[in-house]
Amino acid sequence: FDLVKTIGKGTFGKVYLVKYKKNSKYYAMKILRKNKIKEQNQVAHTKTERNLLEKMQNPFIVKLHFAFQSNERLYIVTELMQGGELFYHLISESHFTEEKTRFYCSQIILAIEFLHKNNIIYRDLKPENILLDCDGNIKLSDFGLSKTTLKDDNYKAYTICGTPQYLAPEILLAKGYDKSVDWWSLGVLIYQMISGE
Repeated sequence: FDLVKTIGKGTFGKVYLVKYKKNSKYYAMKILRKNKIKEQNQVAHTKTERNLLEKMQNPFIVKLHFAFQSNERLYIVTELMQGGELFYHLISESHFTEEKTRFYCSQIILAIEFLHKNNIIYRDLKPENILLDCDGNIKLSDFGLSKTTLKDDNYKAYTICGTPQYLAPEILLAKGYDKSVDWWSLGVLIYQMISGE
């Protein structure tokens, strides 16, 4: 890969626009530093993200193309989402029309339903984790906080995680929660998209 430019920064590394030498196509490459992942006890979350991206084939979930590692770093190469984060568009427009909100929500719902049918609780729905392609369609990204559940519909998770503004009360109460917490986060997101708050 040829590194073209930095397109994002996070706690554990950076995301680059890269060009694959074999076919001259562009991708997004997340490069994570292993020592930072270990220091922050994020090994399990990182493995979860990589494994889920590999298994989840859906038009509304970002597609994994390559994953490899060196002694110091992990490399996750996904399709390039040229439209950027939904967060950026929401900030620049201050809020969306009901029609635009409905359009984005319909695609988010299809992605969440797909995850739930595959026994996955997403747990981190927010505008920063929703990417747009060049046509304005969305794809979910960042599956580090996702939880693969048992096939039992009565399964409960107990970990308190996610972005505070989008957390369902069940998560904060620490009495156990299920897939429904993703629908709460979607409700918060709908309110944010329509009101701009």
